[in-house]
Amino acid sequence: MKQYTFTIIVALVVLMVLGLAGRYGFTVVKIEDVEKTTQSEAFDPVAYVDGIWDARIMPAFNENAVELSTILSEIEVDADGMVSKDDLIPVTEKHGLITVGEAHMYMLKGSGKITSVNTETSLGTIEVALDGYSGPIKVIIYLGTRIPNDDTSIRDAVGFITINDFTDQMQYGKVGQEINNRVLSQVLGSLDKSSLIGKTITFKGAFNIRTFNLIQIQVQEIRIVPVEITLEG
Repeated sequence: MKQYTFTIIVALVVLMVLGLAGRYGFTVVKIEDVEKTTQSEAFDPVAYVDGIWDARIMPAFNENAVELSTILSEIEVDADGMVSKDDLIPVTEKHGLITVGEAHMYMLKGSGKITSVNTETSLGTIEVALDGYSGPIKVIIYLGTRIPNDDTSIRDAVGFITINDFTDQMQYGKVGQEINNRVLSQVLGSLDKSSLIGKTITFKGAFNIRTFNLIQIQVQEIRIVPVEITLEG
């Protein structure tokens, strides 16, 4: 009798739990998923980037940045600004790196004269007539006040920041965003955007060319995320 009563009580409790779950949308979550979420929330991307910006990121550009004029001179686009992936791969293997997602990443340096400034949107840019290059590919540098969320050129181009270093994709993404925040505050924050046209600019930075699932890639322009800018004139 006691066993029968106990069974009824258990059944009623189960029914109540199921009823509440149906009404309020309870979700069963794995313990390991909870742990990952907690770790992601606890991760401090600002502290992470603080630890690598001067110690690793800037030295990587100082040591490994390639002259942009050299890179662009070796990317031979057709009249429509197209280049085949097969032709682009050896250029990237020589001067940059190719990610797992088949993005071609370059660390670069260069100089030239600023020919135009676009501040009509928050994705402000400048166009540069690059010293040592007279080809058709336009050189565009981000000016701010923001950089596209999906442009993680600096994070990916340096080569030593990989997703395997983090608990999950969220942490990896936060690092890319914080690096771009650092660019906006430290590299671009003090620029007087009203007096840039005609000035000579010397810069270091990174850009990417996405090739995933493509045979022909349009490279009419490249867009650079800068890590260092010097102006003259």
